[in-house]
Amino acid sequence: MRLTRAVTNIRLCAANDAKVQALDAVAAEFKALCQQYVTHFCTEAEPDGYADPCFVSPLSQRWHRVAIQQAAGVARSWRTNYLRAQDDFADTMANWYEERCERRNAAEDMPPEWKPWKTPTLRKIVIRANANVAVLQPSENSTFAYWLRVSTLDKGRPLFLPVQVAAYHEQCLAGKMLDSSVTLIRKPDGWWLTVTYEDEVPLQTLPSAPVVGVDVGISHFLTTSTGKHYGSFQGSLAKRHQRDREKRRRKAKLRACLKKKGIERLPSVQNFKLARTVRQEINRAINQLYLEHPGSQIAFEQLNVAGMRFKTRRMNASLYASNLAHLPRQLAWGAAKRGIQATTVKSAYTSQECQRCHHVARSNRPTQQTFCCEVCGFRANADANAAVNIASRARDNEVQATTSRQDLKNLLDQRHQRWRLETGWP
Repeated sequence: MRLTRAVTNIRLCAANDAKVQALDAVAAEFKALCQQYVTHFCTEAEPDGYADPCFVSPLSQRWHRVAIQQAAGVARSWRTNYLRAQDDFADTMANWYEERCERRNAAEDMPPEWKPWKTPTLRKIVIRANANVAVLQPSENSTFAYWLRVSTLDKGRPLFLPVQVAAYHEQCLAGKMLDSSVTLIRKPDGWWLTVTYEDEVPLQTLPSAPVVGVDVGISHFLTTSTGKHYGSFQGSLAKRHQRDREKRRRKAKLRACLKKKGIERLPSVQNFKLARTVRQEINRAINQLYLEHPGSQIAFEQLNVAGMRFKTRRMNASLYASNLAHLPRQLAWGAAKRGIQATTVKSAYTSQECQRCHHVARSNRPTQQTFCCEVCGFRANADANAAVNIASRARDNEVQATTSRQDLKNLLDQRHQRWRLETGWP
């Protein structure tokens, strides 16, 4: 198993002001060009990293190719999430019509509203550069470990940036072959560099190893099919999040007042410290999960967090702060670096399907934490029931072969009818 590892937090702090200004000029042109291609690939053309340049820019053809490839990747992700959101909305509408027929005051209910998606907007300056425009070279001078050669707007006049790595990075990079591509990120405190390398990690999980299903959520970050919970956004994190929301409201009012007075430098309303703490709690929960399940395969669902919405603002704020999108990525990363087989399964109806009779209905979830099948009466923790369904789908070829949510729904309905015939259920 080939695993791509990233060495981050290498700050380009030793460059002088002239070099930083030259790099900022290139980055500004690159961001504007990349945004044009992102909009183009999202609205007019299919994402193609090898498409011909169609916009005018002072950047070279090599920089054009880097911008096209980066924009194509952003557009592919946006289109994939957009299609998933459409499928989720179609399923929501179908459930609304089913429930509307059962309710008496159906005329007073408003149907779900589809909110149009906006094309992605590049807010931060991130450059995923290849060897044609940026090359990391070992330094012959003992002062710096590497030199980063970056092409600029002036042809034939590249920029050489010194790169000083810490002892931890030297240990990680010892004896490794670095990838030719690097990532440059512009942050408020300066430029940061990310380099990657590939490492061989042998797969240690046996094909006959038991499968542990993992359901992710807000109340508990991880819930396994064995019934164990790991991590939670409740308690101290929820209280910190509530204090953070109140603080951001006050800052938002202050920003509005200062903006009316014409002040350009406004206070930020973001709290990066809370986000780091949430990620640390998630990583701690995932490490504990793998520690307590040695020799097992892991199955988890790939959530479309961008399309998830709740009815209340408070729940939407908790969804955003809990960073659910970080969980599947870390689960996959934790399995890869340990040599554990990890399988991604379809997420549709995992929380609504009964693990015993396969009946699917929203009414099976009377509360957020309780699952009670309205047909067979099976009761369990809602997250634990979803985790069992996820584990069973890891080796279910019929479920994996379905191409749409409706096909999966039809398959589960067939299994439910088969269960009724086999058990003689009325």
